[in-house]
Amino acid sequence: MSTYLPAEVGMPLAEVDTPGLILDLDAFERNLARLNESLAGKRVMVRPHAKSHKCPRIALRQIALGAVGVCCQKVSEAQALVEGGVNDVLIANEVVGAPKLKLLTALAQRARVAVCADNAENVTALAAAARAAAVRLDVLVEINVGANRCGVEPGAAAVALACRIAASPNLRFAGLQAYQGAAQHLRKVEERRAAIEAAVAKVVQTKSALKAAGIACDKVTGAGTGTYLFEAASAVYDEIQPGSYIFMDVDYAKNEWTESGIPRFEHSLFVWTTVMSRPAPGRAVVDAGLKASSVDSGMPRVADAPGVEYVKASDEHGVLSLNGAADYRVGDKLKLIPGHCDPTVNLYDCFVCVRDGRVEDLWPITARGAVW
Repeated sequence: MSTYLPAEVGMPLAEVDTPGLILDLDAFERNLARLNESLAGKRVMVRPHAKSHKCPRIALRQIALGAVGVCCQKVSEAQALVEGGVNDVLIANEVVGAPKLKLLTALAQRARVAVCADNAENVTALAAAARAAAVRLDVLVEINVGANRCGVEPGAAAVALACRIAASPNLRFAGLQAYQGAAQHLRKVEERRAAIEAAVAKVVQTKSALKAAGIACDKVTGAGTGTYLFEAASAVYDEIQPGSYIFMDVDYAKNEWTESGIPRFEHSLFVWTTVMSRPAPGRAVVDAGLKASSVDSGMPRVADAPGVEYVKASDEHGVLSLNGAADYRVGDKLKLIPGHCDPTVNLYDCFVCVRDGRVEDLWPITARGAVW
């Protein structure tokens, strides 16, 4: 089946078909630079989270600017990245099941690939798969630092799991995954700061317990766009994993940023949409609904049109309340800022990369649909 592309290189933005996923290259590049500038003088390395973009072209740009590699959530994402030329990938998640473990260890034969674990049975399965593939696999112990999702409890339980990994001939204990995901969208700066201080304490507790057990902990990795400077300033984290900073979205924009030290990154990702109906005064309908923009973190926001609200989404339609703030004709095109960038990206085959009002390039979203 052929893939339909909404744009061609050189085309004016106005001619790009809809719905399409637009990447403003100038804003995107400023976000890349802003992250590095904010880390000046900090000793941490950057390992951006590729689940936000699912695109080897973007990962390679991040690495060219100094990132040590990238992380992702699924082994199929890792496969897309490795095949796209990325040679250092951390799957910041657990990988369970024989088919996935077979793919994981095959990737480890081609690139530096690491994975997380929080369960002894999973460690046993990882060791068996690594032995069958004749590879030595890096495994990080994921600890629960407050998100209450995956992760073994800090301290003794984490040490026991690290000992099990270290005792497995085809595995290497490579450090701790300590991501406080629940802190990323706490609105107030002090709430986020307090959550990370609590996370850091759990990491320090676990590192001390590992040291007492004679186990070296080479790396602590974690952090996200909403908190990364707090982890970077802790002197405990060695790597940070921000992802959404390159795009930003409506939900992240609701955070308070003043006094955090974390820069306010720009919106660079937009859903390009067409007004398909004007059924009543004050109401317009666009062709970008649930299949064009994720609404799990709230509705999209209409860019450059204060007062206009995206109020309702169905499969193929988005309803705008104009509120007297703007008027549109059928066929007009406009930009939406996604409520949540990561799942929105997963709906598209490519980024339509735009600069100065024209399409500069099309970047394939190679790991689209890579959910296993």
